[in-house]
Amino acid sequence: MERELLLECQRNSRNAQRKVYEKMAGRLYSVCRRYLKNDEDIEEVLADTFYKIFMKIGQLKNPDTFDAWAKKIAVNECLQRLRADKTLFISLEENFVDVSEGSTDTISFEKDILNLLNFLPEGCRAIFNLFAIEGYPHKEIAAMLSISEGTSKSQLNFARKKLQELLVSQNI
Repeated sequence: MERELLLECQRNSRNAQRKVYEKMAGRLYSVCRRYLKNDEDIEEVLADTFYKIFMKIGQLKNPDTFDAWAKKIAVNECLQRLRADKTLFISLEENFVDVSEGSTDTISFEKDILNLLNFLPEGCRAIFNLFAIEGYPHKEIAAMLSISEGTSKSQLNFARKKLQELLVSQNI
């Protein structure tokens, strides 16, 4: 992100904020989409994310880290939403929707994977995203979600197993 644009945001320039929003909205929407299923929740969390970004932009010490900083805010907002919904974790024996009757349209592999993530329970999906995509270690995930490291590891293993099953059933 351009330093001058971020400095203007720190001065509460609405025009600069709009430009930052336009540049970052798509990326941050994709981050939120990995954690949340419902479009209304995604849009609400995205709005909360940008509110926090613009309220706390004065705390950003290095403008070169803006993208990572904004992404971390989005992830934290998603996790906060999941915790508030109290649907973060499920029994490992829970049944899953059969996706074998899904659309036969050919879409990109990345989009296929994103769609398959939607078939995971929210807790497993959140841990998979934090570990496999965001790169957090289990210790940090456990602290972020107020769970044990063992729970983080078992939910990740469950998510991996279910994703493998879904990949095979979809011939991806």
